[in-house]
Amino acid sequence: MAAAQCADPIKVGVLHSLSGTMAISETTLKDTVELLIENQNAAGGLLGCQIEAVVVDPASDWPLFAEKARELLTVSEVDVIFGSWTSVSRKSALPVLEELNGLMFYPVQYEGEESSRNVFYTGAAPNQQAIPATDYFLEELGVEKFALLGTDYVYPRTTNNILEAYLISKGIAPEDIFVNYTPFGHSDWATIVADVVALGADGKQVGVISTINGDANIGFYKELAAAGVSADDLPVIAFSVGEEELSGLDTSDLVGHLAAWNYFQSAESELNDAWVAAWKAKMGEDRVTNDPMEAHYIGFNMWVNAVTEAGTTDVDAVRAAMYGQEFPNLTGGTAVMLPNHHLAKPVLIGEITADGQFDIVSQTAEVPGDAWTDYLPESAVLMSDWETLGCGMYNTETQTCVQLTSNY
Repeated sequence: MAAAQCADPIKVGVLHSLSGTMAISETTLKDTVELLIENQNAAGGLLGCQIEAVVVDPASDWPLFAEKARELLTVSEVDVIFGSWTSVSRKSALPVLEELNGLMFYPVQYEGEESSRNVFYTGAAPNQQAIPATDYFLEELGVEKFALLGTDYVYPRTTNNILEAYLISKGIAPEDIFVNYTPFGHSDWATIVADVVALGADGKQVGVISTINGDANIGFYKELAAAGVSADDLPVIAFSVGEEELSGLDTSDLVGHLAAWNYFQSAESELNDAWVAAWKAKMGEDRVTNDPMEAHYIGFNMWVNAVTEAGTTDVDAVRAAMYGQEFPNLTGGTAVMLPNHHLAKPVLIGEITADGQFDIVSQTAEVPGDAWTDYLPESAVLMSDWETLGCGMYNTETQTCVQLTSNY
């Protein structure tokens, strides 16, 4: 049927915070999904139908993500969900997704240690961001002491557990690793910045690995500037700061600090030029693109192709059609969906420039995402393979599936 004759639209749930501490990051992702849907509808829709966005606001309230996911799946009857930013919000929605056999595409870098049958993880696993970023500090900048600063929830804590083990395996002494956590929305950074600066009193090069999330980043970078700390003195590499977060800051004092992602707006490719132009034409010249947007761009297009291939939006059929899906990265090369529900994607490291963009100083070939880290003993024996083994938590030593549901 032609799209105009389709009785019911295909419904896409959008589960992103439009208010609260995470709105600074997530509102753009809602806008991204709406633009992708608009473009797909202009190209003829999907399976002869138009696509309709069903937008909800979980308001940076983590339990509300479960409630809104249930509402999307049972009341709105969406065919798929694109959503969440923080791991605590994703883990809040997971039991609902698995109970109701919903399907969600999660677009943000995260801590790994999870593989759900009902989630495709299109952001970076630790081996696609945290580990390469740490290697850059060790090998390129000669960092000898590490300050691991994070917001107090599961993603920073698990990531830093992995990084502590990794750093110790690389010969960094435990006493040369400083770990600190702060609440969402934290604003008083003076003491913490002073403590980090003091780490370098012995002359050793100190580096900050930041898993600070949301609007707390604004206060953190302002305090660094107020303390007169430059990127040469104390380089910061961030995992949750991109173009969107920098757009609200005076970046003149942040030049040279770093971020690790799989995409930057400044990436040079014809595909990226076209995407950035389309985004600005729709949203305004001042609006920027960023990594989680590219993750939704890849995930949405893979989902469209899988639905087309399956001939239905049925979750089980679409899941089966997702394995091996390929779609061009905006940075060049090709993203591939793996049997562990993660993508193979390149790793990029960028330096902040005065205009709030990033100068890409390092880019790898595509790195396959690993759901279970090699640097925690209990995880090193685990693998995920939903396509062949039908298990996201398979113990390679006992050759048994530990469990089919996720760790919440």
